[in-house]
Amino acid sequence: MSTMRAAAIDAFGPADALTARDVEVPVPGPGEVLVRVLAAGVQITDAAIRGGWTPPGATIMFPQILGNEFAGVIENVGPDVTGWSLGDEAAGFRVLGCYAELVAVPATQIVRKPAGVPWEAAGVLSASGQTAHTAVDVLGISAGETVLVHGAAGGVGTVFVQLAVVRGAQVIGTASAENHEYVRGLGAVPVEYGPGQLERIRAVTTAPVDVAFDAAGHDNLRSAVQVVADRDRIATIVDMALAQELGCRVIRSDRSAARLQDLMDRVDDGTLRIHVRRTYDLDEAAAAHRDVESGHGRGKIALTTGQTR
Repeated sequence: MSTMRAAAIDAFGPADALTARDVEVPVPGPGEVLVRVLAAGVQITDAAIRGGWTPPGATIMFPQILGNEFAGVIENVGPDVTGWSLGDEAAGFRVLGCYAELVAVPATQIVRKPAGVPWEAAGVLSASGQTAHTAVDVLGISAGETVLVHGAAGGVGTVFVQLAVVRGAQVIGTASAENHEYVRGLGAVPVEYGPGQLERIRAVTTAPVDVAFDAAGHDNLRSAVQVVADRDRIATIVDMALAQELGCRVIRSDRSAARLQDLMDRVDDGTLRIHVRRTYDLDEAAAAHRDVESGHGRGKIALTTGQTR
């Protein structure tokens, strides 16, 4: 039996429940490819699964390898796959199984990684990137509008701000004071979050706020409904219960290779910047989860496998 290193859980629990170990190498089935993973993204969603949440349509089977986005090199090609060859560089997504040296994934869920895009950036692009991309589409952001983004410095917020700016919107982004220069560099007007933020938001714009997107939670929807007239153009990816109470929208990522390809093209041509604030080894997956659960820091966190191209 061939084995590989992976980070998995044997039961739901705290971050320390996630440990690296040797597991069996997956075999690509019809329509699948086997990818040698060089970098994988770490999501707050992964931590939620570790803690006991099951994504819609998923089945948790212990030991369960976590991780839902990756970048790497095609190692093997299963039956009925065309257009991909051994050695091709790719990035992709699947609900589980990406914190590993090897992952089997449908060929419909990968795109080519351009040579100029770093492995870590490619590996963390799909999940937050596609969530932000979906939200920009669903909210119908257009040129000349004013958009409020809560959690502008985080993984999803970082991409959302940049995509909204590309569409010609004026963006206001809430973030901690230490992240204001970063948010400004993304093209948004930074505003400190916390008590009094409603007044600070109103102080930085004379135009009405057309759209609000919450990627942070912490009851930020309550300030959003004070500045945006149409609650159908207020959305969250975090505070589902409050969204229902206030009549706002909940955004769930509509992932596809076409959406990921658009994001990858933007990273490649420089119109989208992906900030990886820290990388961890597979053996440090628990520490990576503690980091992402802290709610602090900007951009994304990556796991690397120690393998090379």
